[in-house]
Amino acid sequence: MLFFTQCFGAVLDLIHLRFQHYKAKRVFSAAGQLVCVVNPTHSLKYVSNRHTVGQTSTEQGSLHSHHPLETVHDPQLIPCMCPLFSCQWEGHVEVVVSHLRQTHRINILHGAEIVFLATDMHLPAPTDWIIMHSCLGHHFLLVLRKQEKYEGHPQFFATMMLIGTPTQADNFTYRLELNRNQRRLKWEATPRSVLECVDSVISDGDCLVLNTSLAQLFSDNGSLAIGIAITASKVHAAEAEM
Repeated sequence: MLFFTQCFGAVLDLIHLRFQHYKAKRVFSAAGQLVCVVNPTHSLKYVSNRHTVGQTSTEQGSLHSHHPLETVHDPQLIPCMCPLFSCQWEGHVEVVVSHLRQTHRINILHGAEIVFLATDMHLPAPTDWIIMHSCLGHHFLLVLRKQEKYEGHPQFFATMMLIGTPTQADNFTYRLELNRNQRRLKWEATPRSVLECVDSVISDGDCLVLNTSLAQLFSDNGSLAIGIAITASKVHAAEAEM
C-alpha cells in the first residue's frame, strides 16, 4: 500500500506538471515559444546572512592582515547567483554558466522568446525562482524573488541579468510580459550585468515589481507565467550584420 501510495502521488505530480505546462502554452500561444516550469527555492538563509558572513570574513582578514601569505580579493569575482545562499562559490564571469549548470542544475532555455512559469507563488518569503536564457550568442539569468521589503508585505521582483560585462549588457533590451484574464502588463529595460549584485537591483526597484494583489490577478492556481523576450539594440544588430 505504501508503494502504491507513493507511485500514485508521483503520477499526480506529473499530471499536474503537464497541466501547468499546457496552460502556459495556451496563454502564450506564439509560435516558437518554449515553456519552462520553474519550482521555487525556499531558504531560511537570506541576503542579510550573506552580508554577515562577508563582514565576518572582512573582520577576520583585518585581524590577520599582517600575515605574509594574505591574498588580495579580485573585484571581478562574482558570488554564486543561485538562490541557494549557502553556496560560497566565487568565480569569474566566464565560468558562471558552467557552475550554475553543473553544481545547481539550473536549466537553460534557448530562443529569443520563452515562457517562465513559476510555481507555488503562495510560499512565504524569501523564495526565489531562477532560470538561464540563451539567445543572441549570450546567456541571461532571470531571477524572480518573493521578498518582504516591509514586514508583513511581501512583493515579487523580477529582473534579467546578463552573464557578461555592463558594456555587453547595454547592447540588449529585455521584456517581461504578464498576460491573463484580458489584462496585460509589460516591463521593458536594459539588462544589468551579473557583475552588479542582484540584491542591489532588487533593493533599488530597478525591475518588475508586483505586490501580492497584482500578482494574484495574473497568477493561475498559484503559478505565474512570465513571457520573456530579448532583443539586440539597433547599434549592436548593425555591427552583427557587418
